[in-house]
Amino acid sequence: MFIQEKILILDFGFPQVQDLARQIRQLGVFSVIFPYQTSMEKIAALEPQGIILAAEDFAAFQSEVTQIKQCNFPVAFWPALTKVGLKEFLFQDCSCKVYWSIANFIERQVQLIREKVGSNKVLCALSGGVDSAVAAALVHQAVGEQLTCVFVDHGFLRKGEAEEVQNVFQKKWPLNLIFVDARERFLKKLSGISDPEQKRKIIGNEFIRVFEETALGLGEVDFLVQGTVYPDVLESGSGVGGTIKSHHNVGGLPEKMNFRLLEPLAKLFKNEVRKVGRELGLPTEIIERQPFPGPGLAIRIIGEITAEKLEILREADAIFLDEIRQAAFDDLWQVFAVLPSIKSVGVQDKVRTYAYPLILRAVTSVDAMTAKAAHLPYELLDKITERIIREVPQINRVVYDLTSKPPGTIEWE
Repeated sequence: MFIQEKILILDFGFPQVQDLARQIRQLGVFSVIFPYQTSMEKIAALEPQGIILAAEDFAAFQSEVTQIKQCNFPVAFWPALTKVGLKEFLFQDCSCKVYWSIANFIERQVQLIREKVGSNKVLCALSGGVDSAVAAALVHQAVGEQLTCVFVDHGFLRKGEAEEVQNVFQKKWPLNLIFVDARERFLKKLSGISDPEQKRKIIGNEFIRVFEETALGLGEVDFLVQGTVYPDVLESGSGVGGTIKSHHNVGGLPEKMNFRLLEPLAKLFKNEVRKVGRELGLPTEIIERQPFPGPGLAIRIIGEITAEKLEILREADAIFLDEIRQAAFDDLWQVFAVLPSIKSVGVQDKVRTYAYPLILRAVTSVDAMTAKAAHLPYELLDKITERIIREVPQINRVVYDLTSKPPGTIEWE
């Protein structure tokens, strides 16, 4: 870990544990989250300044709490801590210093990357999203021309996205960029696959194989940069509830790779990643870009993926995004469409239709660990629905997802 002084949050299934971690960081102290089952040996090895136990009710965890209270570190309970009490715990009981900041993070990471990489070559998996873009910019600041970025078009991108990414990173923010068209390759690998976990793992594995093959043309490449962020790590299996879903860049990685990984953002929340991007001078259109999953439309098509379904979803999704932009809804975390692999009966021009329904999803969030369905005006939803059904004939029904996270997730797969 890149920071010695830290507060360890032991999560007993507390819904606001991410908010607590962010609060502590906003006070200038670094915080990390581990499940309550973490062994005392590992806790001791982490050498925290203090420990916060995060739970709504500790009644079922008395033996664990008793054991933790016997450690040699200051221990506090949440939500018993008020905001004032949190400050007292950090700066009086734990004697923490205010030193955690984005500027300090960048300075330390640049130093660590240089030490780790040395004179070796580095490859960056650049998707064009904020996470991979910020990771690329950070590593570029550390090692300069030793970095080559690879953008893989796996065929699951949104309409016009491949062209947009190339334009930004070859003209506005010039990096050594290699473009790989792997659309047929990925579609073939996913032929007949319906299970979402299988999809993610296949895509993660195939990404690595494409990077390995690309690296052969560059000479010996030792490191692969990924834009992994803290929620990716937590959702892929290090939390109290185990794996929620295997992010393609974490749980989807193959066991054997020809690279060593560089994940400079793996301990940052999304809002912190954006701050790093601003500090590094990345273009606004990249920093403010909505999160887009690495597997892309492959996990927004429920069930088996086909070229036809991809085109249907791509066109419908573009209409949805266009109308949201025109309506100037700028505070939404994510806006996208989902295509289920079922059909429903409809009628158009007095003729029976049997076509796909489409699910619209728009949410507000801070860090993607929790989310609320956005309350879009009915008139706007009506306009979007009419456009989609008129312009995408393979769709005859549109519904809006009102589910929060939890109990749902933001993405459907």
